[in-house]
Amino acid sequence: MDKTCLTQVGRALKQLGIAPIPSYCPEGRGRMERLFGTLQSRLPPLLRQEGIASIEAANHWLAAVYIPRHNARFAVPAAEEGTAFVPFVGALDDILCVQEGRVVGKDNTVRYEGRVLQIPEQRHRRHFVKATVRVHEYPDDRLAIFHGPRRLADYEADGTLLDQSRLVQTAA
Repeated sequence: MDKTCLTQVGRALKQLGIAPIPSYCPEGRGRMERLFGTLQSRLPPLLRQEGIASIEAANHWLAAVYIPRHNARFAVPAAEEGTAFVPFVGALDDILCVQEGRVVGKDNTVRYEGRVLQIPEQRHRRHFVKATVRVHEYPDDRLAIFHGPRRLADYEADGTLLDQSRLVQTAA
């Protein structure tokens, strides 16, 4: 896992504060090998012993019988009571999207996936020529351009600039 060249999933996990454990590291590999060893050595004989011959029957037996028994025998109680869940505070839209870096052209535009996105005039800066910006592509195919933390513009899926007065109101 290259920590300097993150995938989209790696970037989103980092922004959410989640540290992935890759399966080729000793910790991840050991956990998986122990799990598979347990499953491979216990399940086939138990399924034969129970006379289970179909996938549907095996799935039902696993959920209703095996997993509760397994957990009763091997589960370790939590070190502390309560939940370890930490709610995320903030908007997930700008994390759970595709983000790509681009360099602004001499005409103050960004090229992205065959579309030319014109950056509108900004109050804080006249142009962004040669600046590195981030294009966010959302699940509904909308686009946005960011320069650092500042949202410069929003676009429809076809690259049409959306109304900028909405941006000014939300930024204020």
